[in-house]
Formats: sequence, structure tokens, C-alpha cells
Amino acid sequence: MYHVKTMNKISKIGLAELDDRFEISDTMEHEDAILVRSAKLHDYDFPAELLCIARAGAGVNNIPLDRAAEAGIVVFNTPGANANGVKELTIAALLLASRKISQGITWVKEQAAAGADVAAVVEKGKAAYVGPEIQGKTLGVVGLGAIGVLVANAAAALGMQIVGYDPFLSVQHALNLTPGVKVVSTLEELYGQADYISLHLPMTPETKGTLNDAAFAAMKDGVRIVNLARGELVDTEALKAALASGKCAAYVTDFPNSETAAMEGVVAIPHLGASTPESEDNCAMMAARQVRDYLDNGNIVNSVNLPVLSMAWAAKNRVCVLTKGADAAAIAAAVPAVASASKTRGEYGYFLLDTDAQVDTAAIAALPGVLRVRVLHQ
Repeated sequence: MYHVKTMNKISKIGLAELDDRFEISDTMEHEDAILVRSAKLHDYDFPAELLCIARAGAGVNNIPLDRAAEAGIVVFNTPGANANGVKELTIAALLLASRKISQGITWVKEQAAAGADVAAVVEKGKAAYVGPEIQGKTLGVVGLGAIGVLVANAAAALGMQIVGYDPFLSVQHALNLTPGVKVVSTLEELYGQADYISLHLPMTPETKGTLNDAAFAAMKDGVRIVNLARGELVDTEALKAALASGKCAAYVTDFPNSETAAMEGVVAIPHLGASTPESEDNCAMMAARQVRDYLDNGNIVNSVNLPVLSMAWAAKNRVCVLTKGADAAAIAAAVPAVASASKTRGEYGYFLLDTDAQVDTAAIAALPGVLRVRVLHQ
């Protein structure tokens, strides 16, 4: 029996991926796995039994990745599972950035509340809320991962010209781009061409404040920016100055803070990007499947802190070894394997060794650099 703790409300469709061998509860103690969405785990005391944490979503800022890795705890995320939901909101955000729709709606409601003749007032006041069409304009997509590719393709279908930037663009994502998308080699090239910019980057120390004073200076006057990725990607003071000067005509964000929400020209969305039933179901299903595959088979898919490795079974026993700075030859010599595979990620290593022999787990665990040893049975 595996014990799974849910740290947030997790979709029942996702939890259905775990059969009756999995006991699931939000009050579980000594859990083998955690399923989480937004709950913060930085101060959470990991039990010794904990093997993995699955984040039902892409961002993992709420999880202490290094501390988990040091403890031999695999952290999964679910890239692409919520991509369509974010793509659809991005298209809506492009329109909100252009047509002052949300501001106009608020104004009409205020007129009605004040007892005005709304039909007459809107004809006189609507000029304050006009804006350009997106067709024929250039959209710069920063980050061509699962979401960025969908946004680029959808915007192209609406008649926009697309310029993309991603220094880590995968072959798969490149092949999925619609013909005609122009991929540039620097952000400066994108900034100089884009009428609209949509951010689809992870939040890391390297990407924090990507849109700063220098970035805004390189952009076209009147640029309109959509940020449904992470608020910290945009420097708040630089944004404030760009909006005040007219360099930035509009900023639509799904991650508002107290400062940005109050700025003129900002449309603040309450973090709705992946808040669809379909996205929540997809993320939960992917997270649950990854937990099940790791606990049952030792396979690691979409880990964000430890090596990714999968292997088909080749014997009745499978030895799974997580290491940090260990001697790979010593690990291999400890198990008479009929099939094996290994991967590294920085200092960390992961070994899958299939054998029909009995395994001395204590001897393996005693090897220098070994963080965790599990023996699974087919």
C-alpha cells in the first residue's frame, strides 16, 4: 500500500489514476508521495518515507527543489498539461491589451450604477476605450515551449505576424510551429520588431526581471505586453516608467501585485491561466501517472530536480539508486544486473538495475554518495 498526501484540492479525475493500492488523504502522515498545486512546501518537514512530490502544474517555486534532491526526493511537474487553457487566456489577453475592453465594461457598470441613460452615454463616451486590431500586427513570443508554440500558432491563425525567441528551443517544438513563424537569436531582435510581446518563460534567477529598463528601451513605442507566466519576469519600476512615458501602451498580467494592479494601463487578471476544469484534470492526471510510474517502476519523467530516466523491465527485481557524487562503477558492481541504465544531472545520479538475484540493499546504501535505494518487484 502506498500512502499519498494531497496538499491542495486535486481533481478526482486525476486521483482516479491511482488504484486501490494507493491510500489518499489530505491528512496523511509518513506519506510516500505528495500531490500539490500551490501549497508552499519550503517549511514542510519531509518524512523519511517521502519518495516523490508531483506538482499538478508547471511552476515549482513553492517547492524546495534542492532540499528535496538532497533527501533523494524526486520532484515532478506537468509541463504542457495546462497549455491549452493558458493559450486561450493569452489570446483573450492580446485583445484586452488592444481594445480597453475591461476598462470599458467597468465604466459602463459605473454609469448604470449612477443612474445614467446608458444607451446615450456609451455613444458619447466610447471613444476613450477604442484600440487597434491585432490582425497584421507583429507578436513577439518569448519562450517557445508547450504554451508558447500554441500561442504563436493561434495568433498566426488570427492574422498576426509571429517572431519567436527561445535559446533552448527543442526540435519537437520547432517542428510544431506553424510555417512562417520567424525565430530570432536575440531578445533585442524580437523587441525591435514586436507590436505585442507575450512572455512564456519559467521564473528563475536568470529570467527574473527580464523586462527591465534596457529591455523597454529596445522595444517599439506603444508596445503592448502580455505576461501570463510569472509577475517577477517584469521589473515593477521599469514597467511603471514605461507605462508613464507611453513606451508601453498596455500591460496585461495574470500575476498582479499591489503596485502593478494600481497602475494606469494595467489589466490585472486574478491568476486564471490554468484555472479551467480541463487544465486541472489534465495536470492532476499527469501528476498521478508520474507518481504511479515512479513508485511502481522506478521511472522518472519530467523531474525538475533529479535525473530523468525510464527503462523497460528486464528481470524480476529492479534496484533503483539515487546518488550524489557517487562512483558509478561501484554502484554497477554492487548489483549483478541483466540490464541497466543510468543518467546524471549535475552532481546527482540515478541508476536502474534489473536483476534476478537477491539484492543486499544495506550494502548498496552504505556506498559513498548513495542517497536512497529501493528494490521493486515485477
